[in-house]
Amino acid sequence: MPSLVALATAAVAAALSFSPAQPPPGPVPPVPLDGPQKLSVAERTVPCRNSLRDADSINRRIAQSQPGDEIIFDGTCLINKTIKLIGGRTYRGGSRTGTVIKQADGANLDAIFASDGYLDNTTTTGLPFALRTLTVDGNVENNPNAKDSIVIRSWQTQVEDIEINGSKRHGVRVTSLSQNGTRITNTQVNGRIASMQINDSGGSGLYVEDPGNSVTDWQFADNYVAGTGGYGVSLDNAAGWMITGNHIYGVDGNYGLRANRIYGTGISDNYIEDFGTVGLIARVQGDAASTISNNRIFKFNDGDGTFLRVEGNYGDGKVAVTGNAIRGNGGGVGLDYIKGNANSLEVVSAGNLVTEVAIPIQVGPGVVVSSGQFAALGGI
Repeated sequence: MPSLVALATAAVAAALSFSPAQPPPGPVPPVPLDGPQKLSVAERTVPCRNSLRDADSINRRIAQSQPGDEIIFDGTCLINKTIKLIGGRTYRGGSRTGTVIKQADGANLDAIFASDGYLDNTTTTGLPFALRTLTVDGNVENNPNAKDSIVIRSWQTQVEDIEINGSKRHGVRVTSLSQNGTRITNTQVNGRIASMQINDSGGSGLYVEDPGNSVTDWQFADNYVAGTGGYGVSLDNAAGWMITGNHIYGVDGNYGLRANRIYGTGISDNYIEDFGTVGLIARVQGDAASTISNNRIFKFNDGDGTFLRVEGNYGDGKVAVTGNAIRGNGGGVGLDYIKGNANSLEVVSAGNLVTEVAIPIQVGPGVVVSSGQFAALGGI
């Protein structure tokens, strides 16, 4: 029979070993795009050989990666297959000169880089990714049937510090459609395209394709768009966008900057020169208000055209047009305000410099123009 001491010892041990049930662990937070890396730089670098095997090597490395991984491209990469950008990862080169992604002769790709959801024809937008610090060579002379350089169908995505040369169609296309035309059923918001040099695009330097109302609230900031066969920058849906600090020039198409369906949109501090028919056109939605301010719009090439046009789209449009500088070569219309399909259009137009044009301001029927909400009370 065990002693009382042994029984007491066993009871104490049992009490010490007991602990109340713990709650299940919470969800693991997502790994940030630029989080700590488990692999060395060498292990996460894809060395390119200017070979037709480069695209397979890159896509294989991406397919083997894990969420949070960084994939580095090094050298000149000859691309004959689209590079599939899986979300939750960071992709970068070493520098614009040290990493060149070149479309191979005769590849005629739909896209050189593309979001995974675009290629997989998903019904929802892709997960965020970042793509940075390299050069894309569309090699347009040897790819007459190619399309775009970078196609984005992902939300919260960052594309920065990239030089794009010679896209057959668009330099960057942000789209709510997939490769086979499938629309997303959710939103695709809060991305950023910045510090780019986009040269010699057959279509637009940036094209936002959105037949629905999904691609809103992005930033297009501090970019150079040089030489386009179509519009310089073209947005089907500019709702909530901040378009600021861009230099758009050498536009062979009609519009330098086309911002359709502006709604809580800011268009500011852009420098637009040498456009076709209209330097900046903004079509205004009802229910919110937008600002167009401190832009510089010049026309040094031949022809007249309209420098800044605001047109109503639906509802009661309201927009402030302030502090813009417009200088022509003797012809054309400086400021053009049109009610369009809206019920009404109210424009606060103040502090704009308009010079060397035939018609400084043109106001259509049904448009109310003032110098400010409190102008009748002496101004503020």
